[in-house]
Amino acid sequence: MKRPLIILTGPTAVGKTALSIGLAKALNGEIISADSMQVYKGMDIGTAKIKKEEMQGIRHYLIDTFEPDFAFNVAVFQEYCNRAIEEIYAKGKVPILVGGTGFYIQSVLYQIAFDQTDTDDSYRKALEAFAKEHGNEVLHERLRKVDAESADAIHPNNVKKVIRALEYYEQTGKKISEHNKEQQKNKAAFDFRYYVLSLPREILYERIDKRVDQMRKEGLVEEVKTLMQKGCTRDMISMQGLGYKEIIAALEGKITIEEAFEQIKKETRHFAKRQFTWFRREKEVTWLQKEKFASEEELLQYCIADCNDLVQNRTDKMQKTNDLKGDRQHG
Repeated sequence: MKRPLIILTGPTAVGKTALSIGLAKALNGEIISADSMQVYKGMDIGTAKIKKEEMQGIRHYLIDTFEPDFAFNVAVFQEYCNRAIEEIYAKGKVPILVGGTGFYIQSVLYQIAFDQTDTDDSYRKALEAFAKEHGNEVLHERLRKVDAESADAIHPNNVKKVIRALEYYEQTGKKISEHNKEQQKNKAAFDFRYYVLSLPREILYERIDKRVDQMRKEGLVEEVKTLMQKGCTRDMISMQGLGYKEIIAALEGKITIEEAFEQIKKETRHFAKRQFTWFRREKEVTWLQKEKFASEEELLQYCIADCNDLVQNRTDKMQKTNDLKGDRQHG
């Protein structure tokens, strides 16, 4: 029988953190971060990383796990997330997957298989050099010629994913978009609830702008300076994250600090729009339109009630297992 998994996602700045803590406390859960940037140590302000006091004693996994020079990706996330899930189950608790990186969530929910392609990285390095010489748009056009569907789904500035798609095609002769479609036919590996938080666009965009202003007040520029002093460069995957690449450009004199923060707001709004597009394609999700609830507490109580059967099934299964163990011991 499938084990329970609660998923809470939605676009950046929609308010996932507070709801996830409430759910974890009510349902005897622990939280796994499904965020591609909060996994890095020392990158706190720009990632809006949850603070220790905000955790309220709830254990969080995949936060501050790797140094910024580590090449974190979806396959690594899946491996570490699966380990965390097993650890949580072993405690008799319920895993709650929280974050806005849709493909990461999908990789765990459907246990997507990532083909182990050739470890020779010479082609990847050649593509990286090509992008530096000719620009991201030209590299993106190379992808469009061999896999138009992937080109439509991947932003030209997401060089890492563009290169990964080209590398996959080079090594396997197949389109990565076709591979992903095949994997998406997998049945869910868990008994799950998949919540997507949403807000009206104008409210969400206002929250995004306020969050970016808060990042500035908290010292995002100083955070990026510190990271660069420790050896971080714009070429690192971690430094390609929203908020980091723009500040690096400002520190290098390519744009002003004011322009950098305006770019962060603009790019974050675009990112939120892409997140909505992704989640609308997902199967079996429950959309939680926050404006339709009278309060955050009402929203929390709705989710708790909706998850009760899921959690009760888990409790019943554990009890049956313990009863069977007892019977064997006495037998």
